[in-house]
Formats: sequence, structure tokens, C-alpha cells
Amino acid sequence: MNEDLKKRLEAAFLHYNKKGFIKDDPISIPHQFTRKQDIEIIGFWTAVLSWGRRASIINSANKLVELLDGAPYDFILHHQDSDLIPFTKFVHRTFQPTDALYFIHFLKHYYQSNDSLENAFTQGLEPDAPNIKQGLIHFHDLFFSLPEAPKRTRKHIPTPLRNSSCKRLNMFLRWMVRKDEVDFGIWQQIKPAQLLMPLDVHTERMGRKLGLLHRKQRDWKAVEELTNALKVFDPVDPVRFDFALFGMGLEQM
Repeated sequence: MNEDLKKRLEAAFLHYNKKGFIKDDPISIPHQFTRKQDIEIIGFWTAVLSWGRRASIINSANKLVELLDGAPYDFILHHQDSDLIPFTKFVHRTFQPTDALYFIHFLKHYYQSNDSLENAFTQGLEPDAPNIKQGLIHFHDLFFSLPEAPKRTRKHIPTPLRNSSCKRLNMFLRWMVRKDEVDFGIWQQIKPAQLLMPLDVHTERMGRKLGLLHRKQRDWKAVEELTNALKVFDPVDPVRFDFALFGMGLEQM
């Protein structure tokens, strides 16, 4: 083990993984809520919208909270057709009204028979699985199992089977599974050791600079490579270094 690198990662973790950094990050949106289902719904949707400038992501996610009447779970379960009209104008980059309306449709169908979105990932995951890969595959298939699922929406819910890095879903899972002053830790069936790094331009840059990542493509294999490299420093909770690498990469822009 590279002890100097371990000290640098630990110092960055202690510096960045604090509540003070939440306000400028998309995770600030689910932090507006306390009920598990509210956190899951708005956390999932915010994570899906998380590409582009962080300020733009946060603005779109706050607009979404407003459209959901400030109560995501209640809205999903009890909305009327007329309540959906404002969503016909909701757009975030390539996320269009068709996508928003299907998200609501799927979530209502799902929560009518499930208490937590965690089940949508763990149904496809063996308890001793080395990572969350099969859970992500199962979630993708479940999300598009309804006959009304639009083909265009598939671009917003990736799967490892297409060699996607699944950055936004891995970030969402980090939020739900890990527990500290940044992440919520409201899910119990998935272990932090099974999480995978949310690989974006900043974590990729720092991963390469620190010698943790060598694969040229930003894809699923790169995610596994970076996560496995971080497991050398913390096999129980390797993804806790996500916010640290992100912060380090962001400040070096």
C-alpha cells in the first residue's frame, strides 16, 4: 500500500466530506426531506438529472420539488391527471416531458406495492455479490418493464450491460447506502463495500493523476478499476473517497 497516497486520500476525505459542501451539490435536494420515501424519490430523480453545471442541476431539481408540491411521495401516490399538466413543460437538457411523465408513472406503479426503492435494486442482487452490478441491471430491466415505457427514456437509466459507467445511479446508491453527515444511510440491504465509484470528469481526472485509474475509456470497466484501487485503502467503504476525489478534481480545474 502507498502510505503517502493513503494519507492524501484520508486528508481529502476529512476536508471535503462535510455538511459545508452539501449546499453546492445536488445531494442538497434530498437533504430537504426527512421521510425515507421522499428522500428516495427526489434523490433518484435528482441523481438522474445530474449532468451539466451543478447550479443548473440544483435549479432543475428544485423546480421538480415545486412541481411535486413539496411532497414527492404523496404526489406520486395520490396525484390526479390534471396535476401532471405542469410536467409537460419540464425540461432539463435532454430530459424531456415524456421522460418526466414516465418517471411518475413507474414510481406510482412501483410504490403501490413496495415500501422502498431499495427493493428495486436488491431483488437482483445476491447478498454476497462483490458489487452492485447485478442490482443495477435488475433495476434497469424493472424500470422499463411497463408496456408504456418510452424508448427515448432508456438513455436516462443506464445499465452495465451497455458498458455504461452508470455514474448517476452509482451516485444515488452512494447517497442511500453510506451513512455520515453527507450521505443518508437509509438503506440496509446493500453494503457500502458493494458500492461502485460514480465516475465523472473530476473523479476520473484525479484517479488518473493519483495512479488509481489507467483505462482510457470512462466506462464500466473503468468504474470497477477505480473502485478496486480504492478498496486497497478501505475495503469496507471504498466509495467514501468519492466526494474527496471530486473536490480535489474540481479545485484543479
